[in-house]
Amino acid sequence: MNIKSLLLGSAAALAVVSGAHAADAIVAAEPEPAEYVKVCDAFGTGYFYIPGSETCLKIGGFARYQVDLTYDSKADDYGWNTKAVGYFSLDAKSSSELGDVEGFIGVEGDIYGGGAKNDFYMGEAWLSVGGFKAGWFYSWLDAGLAGETDSIGGSATEFVSASYTFKGEGVSAGVAIDELVDGDTIGLQGMLSASVGGVTADLVGYYDTDASEGGVRAILGAEVGPGTFQLGALYNSGVNTYNTTKEWAVAAAYAIKATDTLTVTPGVQYTENLDGSDAWNAGVTVDYTLTEGLTTKTSVQYDNGTDAVTGFFRIQRSF
Repeated sequence: MNIKSLLLGSAAALAVVSGAHAADAIVAAEPEPAEYVKVCDAFGTGYFYIPGSETCLKIGGFARYQVDLTYDSKADDYGWNTKAVGYFSLDAKSSSELGDVEGFIGVEGDIYGGGAKNDFYMGEAWLSVGGFKAGWFYSWLDAGLAGETDSIGGSATEFVSASYTFKGEGVSAGVAIDELVDGDTIGLQGMLSASVGGVTADLVGYYDTDASEGGVRAILGAEVGPGTFQLGALYNSGVNTYNTTKEWAVAAAYAIKATDTLTVTPGVQYTENLDGSDAWNAGVTVDYTLTEGLTTKTSVQYDNGTDAVTGFFRIQRSF
């Protein structure tokens, strides 16, 4: 073997050894550990942390099937209709030096029997920081008595609004500015609520600046026997966006907790309208829990003004 062959062989051997060491030096990156969703109990049940953030998210909604029934005694005519309703919501909350920061989005779709009508719309969309709230949401007038009999809320109860609510020990107060007509009319609302023991009192006032009319609505509730008794009253000075028909009204309802799963709520209301007419209506609503998250509601109402009987049966899965 000559020197040239020896040198070439040595170089080849060194190349193989170097290549082997280089291959040994390549290490595959280990996969990052999975970040599992963590429960957030700072704001109640159902919230979880969005991975990689301090924001808590809650997913909610319901699916509903409903059958509506009507009977017009004057015409001796029966009618019925079915519909399905889907509602989906996202509620995001976090804590900050400014107070709790929240954003809420609710989307609803109403599908009527036969597919003749399908309404899909934004139910709510708002944000809040501490006691400040702004966006598209239901006003304080939307809350009424238990059951399905009363109508002392208002003709319109949802607006693009900005409000501030102060909450203390057993008492809360708030003010709101509502845009009643697109870029034209402003409405004002005020709210005062108090709770002592088993008694609650809620007072809401409203004023339409364009119509120069307004009103006040009060609800008093107390735990009586096996249920909660509520009494409500409304006074309205004239036609306005908040209330277009009523001058005054009084209503009562008693939500009887018959069992842990069954609530029966009879109710009655008397109304004096702005056109001078009056009417009374009465009815009963039955709520029954089949199992957790699955409920039924049955309602039958009579209105002597129209001499008509209306009602519905509803089954709903909430989550």
